[in-house]
Amino acid sequence: MLNPKFFEEMSSKLSEAMENSPARDFQKNARALLAQGFSKLDLVTREEFEVLTERLDKLQARLDALETQEEQEQ
Repeated sequence: MLNPKFFEEMSSKLSEAMENSPARDFQKNARALLAQGFSKLDLVTREEFEVLTERLDKLQARLDALETQEEQEQ
């Protein structure tokens, strides 16, 4: 039967080694570089996009209604 304590100890040691390894530093640096790059781009969040899409749909419906009203008046 496998010893669960052995796996817990190994998992703990591996996690500790990863936190102190150069790979962890690379990950932090890579995230910082990506965040910096994305901040320079003209991006919007998904929430902002959905709000703007909803507003555009409403405006399009209003425009269609006004065009229909104008055609009926002519």
